[in-house]
Amino acid sequence: MSDKLEAYLEEISHFLSGRAEREEILSEIRSHIVEKAAEGPGEFTDAAIDRAIAAFGPARKVAERYVDDRPIIAPAYKRYLVRYTSLLFAIHAALTVMAVVFKKDFFIFPFLFLPKLGVVDALMYLPAAFLADLGLVALVLYFVTQSGKDVKLPWPKFGVDLDEVKPPKKGFWTSRIPTAIGAVVMLAITDFALYLFARHGTIFFVNLDWRDPRPLFTPGAGRYISMIVIAGFAASTMALLVKLLTRSRWVDVVSNVISLGLIGLLLRQPVEGLFAVRIPGRAMTSIKYSVKFALLFIALMTAIELIKHLVVIGRRKLRPK
Repeated sequence: MSDKLEAYLEEISHFLSGRAEREEILSEIRSHIVEKAAEGPGEFTDAAIDRAIAAFGPARKVAERYVDDRPIIAPAYKRYLVRYTSLLFAIHAALTVMAVVFKKDFFIFPFLFLPKLGVVDALMYLPAAFLADLGLVALVLYFVTQSGKDVKLPWPKFGVDLDEVKPPKKGFWTSRIPTAIGAVVMLAITDFALYLFARHGTIFFVNLDWRDPRPLFTPGAGRYISMIVIAGFAASTMALLVKLLTRSRWVDVVSNVISLGLIGLLLRQPVEGLFAVRIPGRAMTSIKYSVKFALLFIALMTAIELIKHLVVIGRRKLRPK
């Protein structure tokens, strides 16, 4: 048999899965090529096989003809992909928050290992955790699909499904009135914060006497925290202005990502030497943990919103056209 035919079949096999099915498909292709080569004029030679291979087409295209009707994940399981990934990531995110708050390792052999994480480490870890959860669920559903068996998977119910909620129909501008009001308010807040920062170098004060304002934070810390907060105001304002033109959830995704990054920068700011006014030691401890808990709670809510938007985007991409 021609070495080129064997090499051709070997290349096709790279695109096929399942040993028994692969051997059956390769045997069928071999038979077709040999028959086509024998039908041509002249003797059954390597040149005739080469012509038959060229007529058959590229290896990947040939393999696709045999696997087009066998999806990697059955369409019936696509909603399970979103649902299971969301559930798994919610557990993952909760354990991550616990690892940050309690400063302990979490080990569930052989499924999960969460080392003691800092806040910034956790914010960097969560996107990778989401991708790992998505890959794990996709792998399980792949094996279920390829088994060909009628497997009844449980359907965890969180509440009302997002795609079951039908928003009321409104006109283009009517639906954007709340967004426009929010954009105007945020623009005013951002402008006022910029005015205070340009004049005083901070937006945080102990008193409201604008003739003699007393900064709450030390000069360096005041500038750093003020710039982060103003950046958050500006990002929210830009998101609202963009949403006047488009309802794309990618706007919310970008806004949430920026917010998480800014919260991470705030959490990196040490409390020691932060305040320009004298605060008793016990009160300082309470403030330290209260602020950290509040920022972690906001980060968690923002992360949940981010995942919700990504789930909706993913569900729309998976929806058959």
